[in-house]
This record gives sequence, structure tokens and C-alpha cells, in this order.
Amino acid sequence: MTQATATTPSAIMPTYFFQLPIAFEKGEGIWLYDAEGKKYLDGLCGISVTNLGHSHPVITKAICDQAAKLIHTSNTFQIPAQQILAQKLVKLSGMEQVYFCNSGAEANEAAIKISRMFARKKNISNPAIVVMENGFHGRTMGVVGACNKRTRGGFEPFLPDFVRVPYDDLEAIKSAAHQYENIVAVMVEPIQGESGVHIPNENYLKGIREICDQHDWLMILDEVQTGLGRTGKWFDCQHFNVLPDIMTLAKSLAGGLPIGACLARGKASNMFQPGKHGTTFGGNPLVCTAGLAVLNTLEKDNLVKNAETMGNYVVKKLKETLGKKSEIKDIRGRGLMIGIEFDRPCRDLMAIGLKHGMLFIISADKVIRLLPPLIITQADADEIVKRLNLVADEFLNVR
Repeated sequence: MTQATATTPSAIMPTYFFQLPIAFEKGEGIWLYDAEGKKYLDGLCGISVTNLGHSHPVITKAICDQAAKLIHTSNTFQIPAQQILAQKLVKLSGMEQVYFCNSGAEANEAAIKISRMFARKKNISNPAIVVMENGFHGRTMGVVGACNKRTRGGFEPFLPDFVRVPYDDLEAIKSAAHQYENIVAVMVEPIQGESGVHIPNENYLKGIREICDQHDWLMILDEVQTGLGRTGKWFDCQHFNVLPDIMTLAKSLAGGLPIGACLARGKASNMFQPGKHGTTFGGNPLVCTAGLAVLNTLEKDNLVKNAETMGNYVVKKLKETLGKKSEIKDIRGRGLMIGIEFDRPCRDLMAIGLKHGMLFIISADKVIRLLPPLIITQADADEIVKRLNLVADEFLNVR
């Protein structure tokens, strides 16, 4: 296979700030292996995608068996696995309907389209959606206007009427309600991941639910990263007994295969009538079979509870070790979605992490975003803490 060199540049568009100088050949459980056989503890999970680890035997078998039978047909025909997966998601979430697509961005696009249809029913011709500063909902042209400043840059003009307010500020949402008569929805992440694992006050989601009910708005929860067990509940909103009108999912739903889902209930249900939305690949037999295997494994192995238990343990151990360093401003998390905030830019940490066989990502320039697999044991958690301390010591020149 031809590799890119200084004289034969990569044919890939340079859409990422950088790529670390490593490629992986195989994965098993919590480990990834490079061409030389060196193993790396995967504390990233493809950004909360491979939540069951790599090469999980149940998921692998489900994919292989289905691929040998049928990969794709069309939503022109019935897809039994899609129906079963939708019923499973509805039962777990308390929602009523599911639209399957291919990514979190597409799921959020669907949520915006539903809010537009909802607005038409209310005779609002120029509907607005309240979104949060530093939020992230994807990179397609519709949702990019709802994202943080860096993600938005260069793609103006956006869809009109996103009303931007500070995150974790209920009073700002209430103020927006008085300033704008055309608001129809609030779109929010239960925990902001891309901007540095920011966890709001415990009354935040419940307060948004109350505001939406008061003004007859839709509450849209982007659970693309937090959903499906990551924070110690099936969905993060369940920590607070909050049920949105629309919920979006993706990432870990099919264990690494591309899938997204937009769930709706109540007044957000039945907005998509025939011809109003659709997809070629979304919800095909292969991805839905994988999705069912993922949900069944999470349930059978009690991995949602494990995420809560191990998450608490990792945060406790990190605070006892890394937390003693003056350069660490905060260690925060819910379940196995954990942020370690430094007092300085720390992108170099990722390269140092490779040296110590530890994978993670840096968010907002100063925060380690740690998203290990939900299958980790206490011994794995101890190894994560040990390696992160070695990485931090080298970065901070601790002797």
C-alpha cells in the first residue's frame, strides 16, 4: 500500500488539527495494538463509540452473522431488526418513536426539522431554537450554527434564529423567553463534552423542562455522547427524572458502525409524515443488528451500573493522586465521562500519552477528556490512573 510522504502528500482533506503518528492494526477489549505489537490502553473509545471495547465477541458475531445474510436493502421495505431496535430504545428511554439515520449530526438535523414542523402547527413562521454557548451538535450545515464559535467559523451565514445563551444558566433562558416571541425549542447537551466536560447544576435539566412546559416549547436533549450508559444511567437525563420531547443518540449505539437515532414523544411525535424526511442507509439490517447486540450486552452484563461504579472509583483515585498537583484546576465527571482540567494548554499530553501507552483526547485546549470503555474493571481503572499520572508528571517536568 502506498503511503504518503513529503513528495506524495496524503489524498485526505486536512480537516483535523493534527493526527498522531500512529495507526492501529487490531484491538481487543480495552487495548489497541500498533503494527509493532505495542499495546495502548484505550481511554478514548473513538470518542465514546467503542463503549464495549474492541472485538467484543458478541458484537463481532452479530455483525458477521448478519453480514453473511444481508447488509442492506432500503427503507422502502420493512426491516425487522430496525423495528426491534426501535422498540428497545423506546422501552429504555420512555420515548415513543424513533427515526434512524447515520450519525449524531444527522440525528440533530432531524430534531431541528421536527421543531420546524412543530412551529408550523403553532403558526410561527420564523421559529427560533435556544442553544448554549460552547455547545456542540455536529458539523453539518444546519446544526453547525448551533455550535461553539470555533466550529462555526467560516461557514456563515447559518440558519437564522438560533438564540444563544450561557450554559447552566436558567435565568438566561427565561430572559430569552421575554425577548423572543418565536422560540419553539431548547437544544442542550446534558454534559458539554467538546468544550471540556462541563457538568451543570443538578436542577438544570429539570429547570429547562419546566421552562419548556411553561412556554409550550420542545425540549431537545443531545445525548449523542452521554447516552447509552456512559454516565451511569441509560440516558443522562434519567439521573434527574427528566423526559425530553426529543432525544438524539449515535456514537456507541452500534459499537462502531455508523448509526444515529432521533427519538420523539408527545407533541413532537408524528411530525415526520411520508415524504418529509428520509435516508438511504439509516437503520439498515447490519447496523440495527449490531445495535441490538450492543443494547443486549449492556443490559446482560450490567455495564450501565459498572460505568457508575468505575467512574466514581476513577475520579476518586485521580483526585487522590493527580488532584494533589497545583497545576490541576479540577477533576470532574459523571460515570465514565471524566474531565481533568489543567491550568495551561496541554495538547502535548496526547503525544506523551502515546509514550506511556495511554490514549485520550484534549478538549478546549486544557482538559483531558477521558472516555474509557464501560467494561473496565477495578484493575483497569488503577492502570488508567497510574498511566495518567506518568503522563502528567512528564508534561509538568516532575522529577
